[in-house]
Amino acid sequence: MFEILAQCAHVAVPEPSEEAVRFYQSGNVLWIVQQAWSLIIPLLFLMKGFTGKLGSIAKSWGRNWFFTIAVYIVLFVAIYQILNLPLDFYSSYIRMHDYGLSNQSLERWFSNYGKGTLVFLIGMVAFLWIFYLLLKKSPKRWWFYSGLVGTALSFFMMFIQPIWIDPLFNKFGPMKDKELEQQILQLASRAGIEQGRVFEVDKSEDTSMLNAYVIGFGKTNRIVLWDTLIQQMTPDQILFVMGHEMGHYVLHHIWWSLLYYALLSFVIFYLTYRSAHFLLNKYRDRFGFHDLSQIASLPLLLLLIGVYSLLTEPLSNFVSRTMEHEADRFGLEIAQNNEAAGEAFIALQQKNLAVPRPGPIYVFWRASHPPLGERVDFTNSYCPWTEGKPLKYESHFSQ
Repeated sequence: MFEILAQCAHVAVPEPSEEAVRFYQSGNVLWIVQQAWSLIIPLLFLMKGFTGKLGSIAKSWGRNWFFTIAVYIVLFVAIYQILNLPLDFYSSYIRMHDYGLSNQSLERWFSNYGKGTLVFLIGMVAFLWIFYLLLKKSPKRWWFYSGLVGTALSFFMMFIQPIWIDPLFNKFGPMKDKELEQQILQLASRAGIEQGRVFEVDKSEDTSMLNAYVIGFGKTNRIVLWDTLIQQMTPDQILFVMGHEMGHYVLHHIWWSLLYYALLSFVIFYLTYRSAHFLLNKYRDRFGFHDLSQIASLPLLLLLIGVYSLLTEPLSNFVSRTMEHEADRFGLEIAQNNEAAGEAFIALQQKNLAVPRPGPIYVFWRASHPPLGERVDFTNSYCPWTEGKPLKYESHFSQ
């Protein structure tokens, strides 16, 4: 997969700690449980006929078409979140505290959980009626129109998330280290990014883990650094991480991701359309509704979309890993500090309790990034500039 060139750095990949191995193994079990539970909940709504009863209640309370949908969504989300609460609490609070990866207070966890539920509920009420209108008006082509609407909503959510949603959970602001910020902006200028927006977020209030990411597009596009990463990495390591995130921006990975998921949504909606009609014809009496355009069909649609999303997850992971690898290459070529890059990956391994070389099944089903061990191997071997060879992305760099 990787080019073998000169020995560019000598960063050794340490063996994972016993705690990291336990975190990895228990995480695999937890992932299986979470995937199964996410499918069991809508299945229970269907097979027990509960969704039909909930639809009748919503119809009597809502009076008209729109408010029937709104009432059902409120009731469904409330029940869904209650059923999910024990698993969510264990996975994101108890387990993370047990492994020393979280310092979040119980009060803050419940506050964020409530905010997340409210955002989810508002989004469902605000947009789900559009899909049910399509189901009602175009029973045979709703899957195609839903793909178009879903793509448009993805663009909209990507635009508003950095400015309206993310600040509900953490404080975002300019970098406190102005000298480091100036170095990052100079690197951004070399990458052809003018007036780059770099934000620092106070994740230390919640976790000790390290991360950075790029989000938004147009006027809301920005690179976000967790304050934990700034505290735990050296300036050279941070500059490589920034070069990696700039690679996502310059190589238009957000746009490519949106295009991929738009195409995938058409496939999933079509498969859902074919499967839903088959299952409804067979089990309509048990489900408690007779038409997909009824809001009571929501658990059926969620179940099928969940199944097809899970089945296509390996492909999505492969697409993501490919982009991450190219962002690594971009970061190496612009920063040209392989030692710092390798050490940055080791810091991520140790602080995030990662296993550097997970098994192939894990990579296939769960890994959206290349394994950290492979990323270090790449940093140790990729430095064409030391041999006067052309760089893959040098056309993006200004002198």
